[in-house]
Amino acid sequence: MSTDATAIKTILLTAPPLPMDADSIVKDFTHYFGHTLGRRVMTNDSPFVYRALVLTLRDRLVERLNQTSAAVEARQGREACYLSLEYLMGRLLHNAVINLGLEEACTTALRRLGLSFADVLEVEYDAGLGNGGLGRLAACFLDSCATLRLPVIGYGIRYRYGMFRQSIEHGRQVEEPDNWLQDDGFPWEIGRPELTQRIKFGGRVADDDAADGKRRQRWVETHDVLAVPFDVPVPGYQNDCVNTLRLWRAKATDAFDLDEFNAGSYADSVAAKTAAENITMVLYPNAANENGQELRLRQQYFLASASLQDCLRRWTERNGSDFNGFAQKFCFQLNDTHPAIAVAELMRLLIDEHGLDWAQAWTITRATMAYTNHTLLPEALESWPVSMLDRLLPRLLKIILEINADFLAEVERRWPGDDQRRRAMSLIEEGHEPRVRMAYLAIVGSFSVNGVAELHSRLLRQ
Repeated sequence: MSTDATAIKTILLTAPPLPMDADSIVKDFTHYFGHTLGRRVMTNDSPFVYRALVLTLRDRLVERLNQTSAAVEARQGREACYLSLEYLMGRLLHNAVINLGLEEACTTALRRLGLSFADVLEVEYDAGLGNGGLGRLAACFLDSCATLRLPVIGYGIRYRYGMFRQSIEHGRQVEEPDNWLQDDGFPWEIGRPELTQRIKFGGRVADDDAADGKRRQRWVETHDVLAVPFDVPVPGYQNDCVNTLRLWRAKATDAFDLDEFNAGSYADSVAAKTAAENITMVLYPNAANENGQELRLRQQYFLASASLQDCLRRWTERNGSDFNGFAQKFCFQLNDTHPAIAVAELMRLLIDEHGLDWAQAWTITRATMAYTNHTLLPEALESWPVSMLDRLLPRLLKIILEINADFLAEVERRWPGDDQRRRAMSLIEEGHEPRVRMAYLAIVGSFSVNGVAELHSRLLRQ
């Protein structure tokens, strides 16, 4: 970190804390409402009243977020990185007010302005980042960890649309897009474009002679997508601890093709942008067809790769290319099978991008990955066609096949000649169309595996 950056960081961390009384809430609220948002008329149902209150509270959350982040960087212990395709956060305003201990101050401040705190709470949309139990568990996990002062960062996807909204018309259920970001974005989030990561898709694998004389493989001719992070503060209950939920939005490397546009092919000129943004367009795209299945795989790899690259960036900024101690600093918790591709992606990043050999990378991977299984139903245990992985993530497929070869060699040593056991335990499900069993990959690549209850964990072992 540069001297200037260190000085700025010191100033931010040692500045006097923002006041928490009703007078200060009124002052900051009216500043945001009148100056930042440029509005003059206040009503209880105005989205700008809601937004001004969020910005007032967000300042106080960010203040604590900076303090928490500095404390996590300074400590010697481990940080958990929670990878989940869902976070059912619900409405954040009331939760933030309670956790900051500001319910009375906010109620009093808004009453002075002729507003009702209870009515303003009703303006907020539910964040369309999750759907059911998986997402609610993830949200509660982050909330609990912040309250317990545990160093945890959540990683997820910033979906443009949630699952759907429901209404009843003429006695029938009607579904429509959940456009939860419609009012000019999500006021709780803080964009971090300077931390954008590049995600690879497609291409091919080429052999390369490295400087050390060893033969290495390179993933080349890829179609890349950018992952842009947005941070949402996650406050603990009245303890000044604020952790982070980092959400990734997909963005094209180039906004549009000027030559195509000038030639009159307007749709073709933005095709790359559209294809990239589709990755984070909808929570759980319909997987009834191959295109939907491929989009889901893209989402899962996008989340895993961006999140792991972000953690490796943080490590190398402080430690350079020395990965001794990495496993004592980071733990990657996989929330169900969706982010299981992270096992192979961490191997790729350590070997291809940071020059570690296979044994070093596997030792680190096995020491940092942890997997929570949510269901044992065969139809819910994800598997992907080998052909799809070969087309979409060819370098990852080669790594998975090598992991499987090493694992089956271990199975053979323990149960010599038991071909049935080898087939049952293989990461590759044989058949008319071979498939990669993602839960198996998560188990083989993790130091800790559990279900969501003691009984579930026991059934998982059996």
